[in-house]
Amino acid sequence: MTATLVTIEEIRAAAERIRPAVARTPLLAVGAGRPGARPFHLKCEHFQPMGAFKLRGAYNVLSQLDPPARAAGVITYSSGNHGQAVALSAQMLGMRAVVVMPETAPRVKVEGTRKYGAEVIFAGRTSDDRRVRAEAEAAAHGYAIVPPFDHRQIIAGAGTVGLEVVDALAELSAVFVPVGGGGLLAGVAAAVKGVRPGVTVIGVEPAGSASMGTSRAAGAPVRLPSTASIADGLLTLRPGDLTFAHAQALVDEMVTVTDDEIRTAVRWLHREAGLVVEPSGAAATAAVLASGPPADGVVAIVSGGNVEPDDFARYTTA
Repeated sequence: MTATLVTIEEIRAAAERIRPAVARTPLLAVGAGRPGARPFHLKCEHFQPMGAFKLRGAYNVLSQLDPPARAAGVITYSSGNHGQAVALSAQMLGMRAVVVMPETAPRVKVEGTRKYGAEVIFAGRTSDDRRVRAEAEAAAHGYAIVPPFDHRQIIAGAGTVGLEVVDALAELSAVFVPVGGGGLLAGVAAAVKGVRPGVTVIGVEPAGSASMGTSRAAGAPVRLPSTASIADGLLTLRPGDLTFAHAQALVDEMVTVTDDEIRTAVRWLHREAGLVVEPSGAAATAAVLASGPPADGVVAIVSGGNVEPDDFARYTTA
């Protein structure tokens, strides 16, 4: 069965729905000081209230739950930022939230999730470990499950990032999007292609976690045997079925970046723009920097800024 893609109308409806909770983040022009380089733009989603774009999709889902589901509470499985987004959305809406996180989750993301009032449960190290535990807890307690990426309302909420980019930059030519499970890529591609079909959409994955690129080459979702990268928010063994369908239909290119390129981008963002960005959030910038002087109208989405201080110090002083 062919998946029905998220429409621009769904994304515009999500934009209205999430307006009370979500910041309209700025586009920041950077890079003009590099020899022979044109400036490009950063879409600064690390300026969201919980430090990442994930709030858009989470609030879009939770705000549409019916009263019985709200009363029962919600559960999700997340390496960090989606869990924080669900926790904060639940706090805003007066709901109970439980977040299943990996045993290896960064402390800053665990503490952020708890700060917003959610219960944290640790389960294994992979996305499959977290999902299985969340499904068991949902069955036992009646929680509504909020998937991290493969969900229409999550994709529509994430797509509001692309809608804001299109609205803000008349000369937009290309958007670089970091990719884990593909929710942000799917939403941004649906928004951008829905308004300006000629704009190029490029997905960016860590070289050690290229599940979407591998799947696109295979023509169907593929499960990687393992993943490895400093970009903890982009470690996904398999893209979602719905996110993959969007990538196949709407995305122009997939590229990979190495951990060294990501470290360089974290350092560059700090030194050139004064930004504190986590490795996952710097992946799209890494791809722009690695590709040479960008054309006019290029945007890199900075998807998150939740990074351990000790890790950030190592990245920026190397």
